[in-house]
Amino acid sequence: MPKRSEPAAPTLPLEVPDATVPAAADDAVARFEQEMQELETIVSQMEKGDLRLEDSLKLFERGTHLARSCRKSLDTAELKVKTLLGDDTDSDRA
Repeated sequence: MPKRSEPAAPTLPLEVPDATVPAAADDAVARFEQEMQELETIVSQMEKGDLRLEDSLKLFERGTHLARSCRKSLDTAELKVKTLLGDDTDSDRA
């Protein structure tokens, strides 16, 4: 008897379009994700330990720049969340 293949489970979309999110926010998220991916690649390369000193320094410099940029993005997001939560708290008091 031939083996039945089970139907593939439906996949959910990874990103749900949201009309309330401005395009600039989408760009910021995409930039953050791209920078994090590049930073992870740099860390991986440096952890191998087979780079020349000059290359390691260049990657370290780039990684430092990326880490600062990502930290700034996270700080901005945290401030926005705190602001939104503060707005909710203020409206609850009214």
